Amino acid sequence: MKNKIKVYRAMHDLSQEALAQKMGVTRQTILAIEHGKYDPSLILAAKIAKLFNVRIDDVFLLDTLEE
Repeated sequence: MKNKIKVYRAMHDLSQEALAQKMGVTRQTILAIEHGKYDPSLILAAKIAKLFNVRIDDVFLLDTLEE
């Protein structure tokens, strides 16, 4: 899943480590999410969006399904 976490982190002057601490996860988890290697749970996605004061779909972009 594509996302804009890095953009929002920069806007809020947060490092991966700082965001991870606020979310209760490891820096490696934030790194994996940013690189699209791990999709966060709905709860974690909601917490991240709430921290940045935006909607979940402002941060996380669903890939379009091709049939």
